[in-house]
Amino acid sequence: MLANYEEYVCSVVNMSPGDVRFACDGRPKPGERVIAYIDHIGRIEGTTIKLTDDGFVMSIVATGRKREKLAAQLTWIANKHELGLPEDRRHDRLTPRNTLTELVLDDGRRYPCRLMDLSLSGAAIDIDIRPPIGTQIKLGNMRGRVVRHFLEGVAIEFLTLQSREALTEFL
Repeated sequence: MLANYEEYVCSVVNMSPGDVRFACDGRPKPGERVIAYIDHIGRIEGTTIKLTDDGFVMSIVATGRKREKLAAQLTWIANKHELGLPEDRRHDRLTPRNTLTELVLDDGRRYPCRLMDLSLSGAAIDIDIRPPIGTQIKLGNMRGRVVRHFLEGVAIEFLTLQSREALTEFL
């Protein structure tokens, strides 16, 4: 998605934790802010640093922690086929387009949060609070429980497997 909110289907030609080259019909201006949703990676943002014959190169804007996570994801993607590694998750991650949502605790307290990734069985959310592991929550219309804490937030496991249709408010 470009700064003017136009969206284009693109393909990643090559990628590192610092930049990504896209083959794309969209032609952002150098220095223009771009947001991309990449399969198996999720949402990244950055600025255009170069136009190419078939697309553009974007410098990724991210914290050191996000770059480390991105490097690990790229390494796993690059090596999983050569090494015969199985998928490390029960369900594929879906890329949420609507990332702003709200976590509701059983006692009714509400906290704004950002959806980082989503699958049929759970979600990772960026949130300032850390409810104890096992805490029952509601995320959108889905009930779940906190199963893990990490630097940016918490991982949620849904109480029941969600259908893709149930996740449409985020996709």
